[in-house]
Amino acid sequence: MEESGYESVLCVKPDVHVYRIPPRATNRGYRAAEWQLDQPSWSGRLRITAKGQMAYIKLEDRTSGELFAQAPVDQFPGTAVESVTDSSRYFVIRIEDGNGRRAFIGIGFGDRGDAFDFNVALQDHFKWVKQQCEFAKQAQNPDQSPKLDLGFKEGQTIKLNIALASWPLREKCKSNPVDWLGCDSFSRLEATNI
Repeated sequence: MEESGYESVLCVKPDVHVYRIPPRATNRGYRAAEWQLDQPSWSGRLRITAKGQMAYIKLEDRTSGELFAQAPVDQFPGTAVESVTDSSRYFVIRIEDGNGRRAFIGIGFGDRGDAFDFNVALQDHFKWVKQQCEFAKQAQNPDQSPKLDLGFKEGQTIKLNIALASWPLREKCKSNPVDWLGCDSFSRLEATNI
């Protein structure tokens, strides 16, 4: 899919906290209870933006808008964003500095609604990406869809039975099939087929 040249804002949350997290000892997942939640390392604003298929989680200063850290997200759910196992308000994101260095940090929201909006913004973006890829595939291969052939095959015929109501004019048309003026259209059909 072609990269678009503009960046769109998917979600803005004015209050997010950043935590240093200990290395994960097992594969069981991260736990927010191990992060010293009463002492965040940094607090600021979170913006989720999208450019083409990529989403970017940007942590910025509330007043100046200066970038603190950025996490590019190429798929969701994935390794770039993980939920913690013990809370719905905390996540682990993989930030990158642009020089190839990466680090995992914890982020948390004071409100569950903000955490829900964060999650839904990422889900909606990658649902859109998936739809765009499917549309592009269909545009490249338009002959993949089944064709309907509603035409008659050679030698194929159909028979139409039209029921006629008993009208006084019907009898008049049967007795004189040439008299078209006094007959209704259904009786005319019947009179020509006698």
